[in-house]
Amino acid sequence: MLNDIKNDAQTRMGKSIDSLKHDLTRLRTGRASTALVEGIKVPYYGSDMPLNQVATIALGDSRSIIITPFEKSLIGPIEKAIMASDVGITPTTAGVVIRLNMPPLTEERRKELAKHVAHEGENAKVAIRNVRRDALQQVKDLLKEKQITEDEERKAEDEIQKLTDRFVKDVDSVVKHKEEELMAL
Repeated sequence: MLNDIKNDAQTRMGKSIDSLKHDLTRLRTGRASTALVEGIKVPYYGSDMPLNQVATIALGDSRSIIITPFEKSLIGPIEKAIMASDVGITPTTAGVVIRLNMPPLTEERRKELAKHVAHEGENAKVAIRNVRRDALQQVKDLLKEKQITEDEERKAEDEIQKLTDRFVKDVDSVVKHKEEELMAL
């Protein structure tokens, strides 16, 4: 019973870390990354499709992304979708290839992005603390129902707190790594 609560908390805290990492991969760091554009929706035969399902996305070099549509008729819609997205890069088209050149980041923009990374990290910590609160509440409910003893409750609370501390450290290391990546360019 207590193991189920701890395992559930650990799984949910892990998902918070995964979500943070996923959100941070979409953050532009000056280096080209296919993750920046993969989720952009392109109108295709009446429905919106992710860009990676209607075109090949590849890295030209460390500062450019090359998009090759599967159909030539998709060049216009892909360009419009990129312009409408929050990527902030203007596409250039050469024949059937769309190229996105990543401009270098200014110092001001780097600091702005670092603040955004710290904010995302705080959101992840809040999510982890919410999971801790839920788990502790479940443990207290078990104690009220007399399914566990007070000693078991204290031990479970300590273990849940250690789990929370470990995941908060993970969030800090992910945020620190991303901030170093932003400032190093």
